[in-house]
Amino acid sequence: MNTLFNLVVVVQVISALAIIGLVLLQHGKGADMGAAFGSGASGSLFGATGSSNFMSKSTGVAAAVFFGATLGLAFFATKNKNHAGGGVMDRATVTAPAPAPVTGPGAIPSTAPAAPVAAPNAPVTGGAVPAAAPAAATNVPEVPVNPVPK
Repeated sequence: MNTLFNLVVVVQVISALAIIGLVLLQHGKGADMGAAFGSGASGSLFGATGSSNFMSKSTGVAAAVFFGATLGLAFFATKNKNHAGGGVMDRATVTAPAPAPVTGPGAIPSTAPAAPVAAPNAPVTGGAVPAAAPAAATNVPEVPVNPVPK
């Protein structure tokens, strides 16, 4: 099925390039007056009137092939229903933000726990030091986001 899709894309691109080339090669309405006086008739490959008919028919055929290829691509796009609906953001995962960097004495790694620093005006009673709070967990798992209920 993928090969057929690629073939239709190639046919569409070639027909689009053919349409562009054929439209650029055709003479406009104003060029017919110059051809009537002999300036364009001698250089034309198909004669004075034959080129417009041939070019018009070729452009029409290329346009029909282009529209057929477009319909084929639309058919392939609607036939593939295996994906979950929504968009790219529905399948995205959200990671927890990184923890704030630790500054001060707690940023220095050591084997012994760091003693908390007492406030400058706090009274010292019996040499007791309050216990430090445990460090926050830095390993936060990823949480998938799926706002659309299935």
